[in-house]
Amino acid sequence: MANFDLSGKTALVTGASSGLGRSFAKTLSGAGANVILAARRVEQLQALRQEIEAGGGRAEIVKMDVTSDASIEAAFEQAWQLMGPVQIIVNNAGVAATKRMLDKDEGEWRRVLDTNLIGAANVARAAAQRLVDAKLSRGSIINIASILGLQSALGVAIYAASKAALLSLTKSLALEWGRKGIRVNAIAPGYVKTDLSKEFFDRKAEKLIDQIPLKKFVDPSDLDGPLLLLASDASSWMTGSTLVVDAGHSLVFEA
Repeated sequence: MANFDLSGKTALVTGASSGLGRSFAKTLSGAGANVILAARRVEQLQALRQEIEAGGGRAEIVKMDVTSDASIEAAFEQAWQLMGPVQIIVNNAGVAATKRMLDKDEGEWRRVLDTNLIGAANVARAAAQRLVDAKLSRGSIINIASILGLQSALGVAIYAASKAALLSLTKSLALEWGRKGIRVNAIAPGYVKTDLSKEFFDRKAEKLIDQIPLKKFVDPSDLDGPLLLLASDASSWMTGSTLVVDAGHSLVFEA
């Protein structure tokens, strides 16, 4: 189990102010990592930092808007000053869109793609550049995608497209950065009930649960194992991989 130990490593989690990001930060801290909590709404990170510190961990807060290159660069510079090299990146920040395609407009396309795809790409690039410049030979970038990047569903065209592109980006960056010692993998969760997905669940929960082989939705804690695997040396020879955690939903996908 020593391979799963993250002691002495620093992890940065984007979108850490709520939902999966909050859960990921606590899980990484529990495995020994020092954690940088990154989000636009920094005031919502204070309670999480206190919770991590009360459990014996260390956490720092940086303000980051993943749709702004300047904000990303400033956040990484601050993170480096606070905790040194960031070896683990969890690209979790994301936004949803649940309207039919004919109801969408250009602004919504931009909002989703700028956050879910371009933002994730720019965060990954900023992290990798610093690792390369510092001549550090190990790094793990974990992109949080979705089974909607693997399957089709009604009413989520833009969101699904952004996550499918993120999975493709994961493979491309894994290929490009592998020889630099930077691994890039993804987790594709099934439907997780968070603040981001509440509206969707309220409309479709009863129908969806009947489709899922294991008869459950994904709980944030169900992602702890995959997250720790990809963040740690236990996955030293994994890159370009996507771990699907969906209680079997994608096997019989219909929505």
